[in-house]
Amino acid sequence: MGDTLKYISEDELSVHNKKDDLWISISGKIYNVTNWVNNHPGGDLPLLYFAGQDVTNVFLAYHPKSCHLYLDKFFTGYHIKDYNPSEMSQDYRNLWSDFEKLGLFDNKGHGILITMIIAVMLFYASIYGVLTSDSFWVHLSCGGLLGLSWIQFVWITHDSAHYQVMVTPGWNRFANLFIANCVAGLSISWWKKGHNAHHIATNSLEYDPITQSLPVFAQTSKSFSSLTSHFYEKKMDFDSFTRQLISYQHFTFFLSIVFARVLQFVESFNLLLSRKNNVFYRVQELLGLLVFWTWFTLLVLSLPDVVSMIAFVAVTFIVAGIQSFQIIMNHVCCDTYIEPPVGNDWLEKQTRGSLNIACSPWMDWFHGGLQFQIEHHLFPRMPRCQLRNISPMVKKLCEKHNLPYNCANSFWEASAMTLDVVCVVASEARNYVHPVPKKLI
Repeated sequence: MGDTLKYISEDELSVHNKKDDLWISISGKIYNVTNWVNNHPGGDLPLLYFAGQDVTNVFLAYHPKSCHLYLDKFFTGYHIKDYNPSEMSQDYRNLWSDFEKLGLFDNKGHGILITMIIAVMLFYASIYGVLTSDSFWVHLSCGGLLGLSWIQFVWITHDSAHYQVMVTPGWNRFANLFIANCVAGLSISWWKKGHNAHHIATNSLEYDPITQSLPVFAQTSKSFSSLTSHFYEKKMDFDSFTRQLISYQHFTFFLSIVFARVLQFVESFNLLLSRKNNVFYRVQELLGLLVFWTWFTLLVLSLPDVVSMIAFVAVTFIVAGIQSFQIIMNHVCCDTYIEPPVGNDWLEKQTRGSLNIACSPWMDWFHGGLQFQIEHHLFPRMPRCQLRNISPMVKKLCEKHNLPYNCANSFWEASAMTLDVVCVVASEARNYVHPVPKKLI
């Protein structure tokens, strides 16, 4: 019998890179996912970012093995001609297969339960203290406890968005909605959209939303080029006003961290109220935010005076800002790039753009798994309780293929590295010699 397989080249695949004509390659087979873009549970950005490319490594990283069963309905009948993955990619896929056979992706341990207990205890203590005490200092402490509980609840949301932490998908979605929207005041759809874009385009200045904080913050002087945000769909002008703000970001950095929570609230509503975004369960999410703002407003109004109210909210946001700082420090010291993400160098981009933080096992609750940032980015579906176990194997993979395995010796060293970057970029903005365009009114 003759060979009936049909082949196309990678160049021919690359022309199918638009939303209304979107093909991808997985393990050498070509799939037409044009009609799946708006229904993709992970949102449209992962497909749009890697349209017309081989996405085998990315697909393995983000999808359970059961998802392979659904690929056939998208198969075009074509294969990539002379498909030959690199040795690095093959080693990564072998490691993924080994973890799958060992059941590590399904063994979630007791980490989520412990985190939930900590979060609920902190949340209850905060509410109880506000409602039963007349002491200003107790109320101030309760603000701190509420901020800590938000951090732990968001870690749970982060885990459940990457893999199923509950017994069924339905209960997992309910947990996402309840914890993120009702308790923390954040849209789970907003979280997933931004977080997915961050993972697939880590430290891309035009595609990763975490790097796009102009005009209040820049993590590299590369941002001085007035780049375009393909996530927010807008130009990020480095004008005279922005230059002034960045020049003093070493003074305003922590203030912007505190206000990050406010911005997250605003962006959550913007996503849910904008009809141009395809949001699953939009009504349920809006109701969840209504629940949050009802209980949080009533809690603040139950305080005895305006000073107590302001102090309580301020401390809550300051403590909750620790989490934003944790997320920033995992990437701000690492390599950035301007180009769009590419499927074939996805592994390199993940390792070059991520920083681990060494800590004792008893401090894992504080970091929420982000202390193993490289492991998490290479295997995002891996439960956090397994990240410490797979770390030696991931380190070997990096050493074999000359990939960086960046690791700070402590939280404090990572903090110092972050602040050093903040100060250096501020100095570069002050000494920027190229003419800065003025905005035209």
